Amino acid sequence: MPWSEADRAKYEVIRARYSSDMSEAELALISPLLPPPKRRGRKPTDAQIILNALFYLIRCGCPWRYLPKDFPPFTTVQNRFYAWRDSGVWAQIISVLVMDAREAESREAAPTAVVVDSQSVKTTEAGGPRGFDAGKKVKGRKRHLAVDTIGLPIECQITTADVQDRDALAPLLKAVHRKSPWVKMSFVDGGYQGDEAQRAAFEASRISITVVKRTDKEVKGFTVLPKRWVVERTLGWINRARRLSKDFEATIESALAWLQLALAFLLMRRLARAKASQN
Repeated sequence: MPWSEADRAKYEVIRARYSSDMSEAELALISPLLPPPKRRGRKPTDAQIILNALFYLIRCGCPWRYLPKDFPPFTTVQNRFYAWRDSGVWAQIISVLVMDAREAESREAAPTAVVVDSQSVKTTEAGGPRGFDAGKKVKGRKRHLAVDTIGLPIECQITTADVQDRDALAPLLKAVHRKSPWVKMSFVDGGYQGDEAQRAAFEASRISITVVKRTDKEVKGFTVLPKRWVVERTLGWINRARRLSKDFEATIESALAWLQLALAFLLMRRLARAKASQN
């Protein structure tokens, strides 16, 4: 089948940039939310180029020093990553993008229910805080995630892997309530059972907790459960980011920043494609 002019234009764009690079529509979603550049000092590198480098790193999983040479020096990208991490800007960006994505799905901007789960991942020789998850036989850290009923992230936290799910529930739901006080209900799995832990979580957040249990204990492996599969799907989306296949970071703060970057990338792409399909 011969190529048309549309095919040629499409593949010229693919050859001209990496698949992780931002389009102009995607940049328009994020750029107003980024901190303004400093007034003094030399002219900073364009934020779009820095973001393209960060999104390349998180999708491909390469180390800082292996960043391709058509990006700025890795030290420049690294310094901006640390500055944005310490400013807490990614949590704010995710909150804004989630509200936009919910409205694009013809829903209220603020959710009223969340689904909670965790994911244990191994750490590497980079060191830093870590623990052993005896249930999943993983030495490393644990990602705690609260998503709305369509799988969009509301709050994410990272602890050492030895922190039990039920012990992490109270601080997670407390943060959810602080971000979105309209949330009144949460769905969790059997790992969050325990009257004392659930009572502490409710007192901290005023969010009711419903445990969704498996009805057939003879079934092994993954099964689709009501109100539970959406968070599993979100964890599957996160697994597309190769840098998150393990926790390579020496600090929990950097690990959380990379997780937030991956979530922001997914939301940005989702919103940009939804708006393009409407036009």
